[in-house]
Amino acid sequence: MRVYKTNVIGSFLFSREGAKLMKKRKYGRIVNFSTIAVPLKLPGEAVYASSKAAIESLTKILAQELSPFGITVNSVGPTPVATDFIQGVPPGKIQAILDRQAIRRLATFPDVANVADFFLQPASDFVTGQVVYLGGC
Repeated sequence: MRVYKTNVIGSFLFSREGAKLMKKRKYGRIVNFSTIAVPLKLPGEAVYASSKAAIESLTKILAQELSPFGITVNSVGPTPVATDFIQGVPPGKIQAILDRQAIRRLATFPDVANVADFFLQPASDFVTGQVVYLGGC
């Protein structure tokens, strides 16, 4: 339940409150975070992947609802990033994920930031409701 509260409810509440401010300005960008665990349907990740699938659905629905206000809503789906979060994951499991990607390496913070930055650019005002998965999964 904590995973859903953090990922789904947290993303919804932040989006809702941010959108209130953005509507007043008639401009805004919301970038949510998904994961490659959604399209890869990773075994053992049912709760985590389904919570992120809910975020993808939220992203697409909010993109429709908020576009009249000049607000775009998109999502980044990273591969595993070398952080403390994955320290407890067996190396074989991480390698199995990487082996399913076109680019077989861990993501870096700049990899993720690059996609988020693209979504945040004023020139990206015609891009909404999209999910970009990193690593070519």
